[in-house]
Amino acid sequence: MRDTQWIDLGCKSYREVWELQENLLEAVKTAKLNKTSKKNYLLFVEHDPVYTLGKSGNEANMLIDAIRLRAEHAEFIKVDRGGDITFHGPGQLVVYPIIDLEAFGLGVKEYVDTLEEIVIRTIADYGVVGKRLAGATGVWLEPETPRARKICAIGVKCSRYVTMHGFALNVNTDLNYFNYIHPCGFVDKGVSSLQKELGQPVDMAEVKEKVKSYFHSLLGTTFCE
Repeated sequence: MRDTQWIDLGCKSYREVWELQENLLEAVKTAKLNKTSKKNYLLFVEHDPVYTLGKSGNEANMLIDAIRLRAEHAEFIKVDRGGDITFHGPGQLVVYPIIDLEAFGLGVKEYVDTLEEIVIRTIADYGVVGKRLAGATGVWLEPETPRARKICAIGVKCSRYVTMHGFALNVNTDLNYFNYIHPCGFVDKGVSSLQKELGQPVDMAEVKEKVKSYFHSLLGTTFCE
């Protein structure tokens, strides 16, 4: 089934939402194993400032110590997704799909490609051209130039083909936080946001509706709130 419950969590701490994701993941897996009726979940959230390091990441890409972290009112958390280090904070739309890929007829690579396409189409509605960069998951602007910059990071985990974690799209994000890391492990590429590219803040509610609409059109999700 592709029935999906959409939940807008507002602004929440990373640990709280991580625990929620794990609980929902287990619920979907249990229903799948028992062949009982199940639904999928799509969580939208803005996090309190936090740096997260994926299981294959390098701690050396975190450029400040614990004392400076506290001064910046941010956390540092090691997580079980793929990818290296990234930042989450207010003004950034973080999207966590907890879905059964088999119900959607997708493999993991196809799923990640679809997440990228959702973001590419969303930012295209604002006249911003997003592209892929070979060997670097996520959505990039001018990826093959010296001005290459990332606007969306992606990191997922799958268990029995049920997903968690997801993507983080910089909408009105304070990009100064990225000065304290090598984002996603890159030392020669920058980051950007819709606000920076457009020169003005963007309506977050509007961005959420666009993302939700592209989940429906590209994945065939049927939403219940």
